[in-house]
Amino acid sequence: MKIIVTSIFVDDQDKALEFYTEKLGFVKKHDVPAGEFRWITLVSAEEQDGTELLLEPNNHPAAKEYQQRLLADGIPATMFGVADIQKEYERLIAKGVTFTMEPTKMGEVTIAVFDDTCGNLIQILQQ
Repeated sequence: MKIIVTSIFVDDQDKALEFYTEKLGFVKKHDVPAGEFRWITLVSAEEQDGTELLLEPNNHPAAKEYQQRLLADGIPATMFGVADIQKEYERLIAKGVTFTMEPTKMGEVTIAVFDDTCGNLIQILQQ
């Protein structure tokens, strides 16, 4: 058994698609109608056959509340791995991404946290 798709709630699918592809560099894999929304998945440019990230609409009240509470408490919704966190931090800053935590050493890892503009904090991690 393996993870093939994981999701993140977003408050605007179009805005999320733009942010995750143009700012973060993910590649769109699927974008198909699914009722009033779309099934939009992204993959890493470095691993296009890897795990897909679904941009899940937060239209359900429980999903919206969950997302808002995580954001209010400063809890990242998910984590992405990077090879060089300082380089990635500087690249994202140059693209206008807002960080709530600069790269910070925590034991054997270094983490940073940014706002995805779609209702989430995202943590990046270098091991």
